[in-house]
Amino acid sequence: MYRNAIERDCKRVFELICHLECKTLPFDRFTSIYQKQIHNTNYHCLVCECDSNVIGVLNLRFEEQLHHAEWIAEIMEFVVHSSYRKRGIGSEMFSYACQIAKDFGCSQIEVACNQLRTDTHRFYEREGMHNFHFKFSKLLVDDNIVENAIGK
Repeated sequence: MYRNAIERDCKRVFELICHLECKTLPFDRFTSIYQKQIHNTNYHCLVCECDSNVIGVLNLRFEEQLHHAEWIAEIMEFVVHSSYRKRGIGSEMFSYACQIAKDFGCSQIEVACNQLRTDTHRFYEREGMHNFHFKFSKLLVDDNIVENAIGK
């Protein structure tokens, strides 16, 4: 079952995203951001629930972009618990998110994905996405770290 995330989902969404990032994020800060986003119409947090347990989350952000002169949706976080993968849940969530973005008025959906997540790249390509852009980043703290590693 797919539905909008609600306040009581916070801990489970936190656990899924920490698993995705291979690190434990600060729960208090995460909770504060989560609360703001689920009440902000420019975000849509979609969860997949199975047997009363949240097993997947796809968080969208909607923004008007000058270089498109239109609304664009961006997948900010997307993870399905590893024991539920390869069942089509991710594809269904992605398709549902695309429809949510269209209904919001977005002309495009985008996602940034770490270069090391090659399985994820294949997933997005299977879903009809194209890798037309580079995304660059620079740490503003501890900027002497230059290694690309998930969990850092």
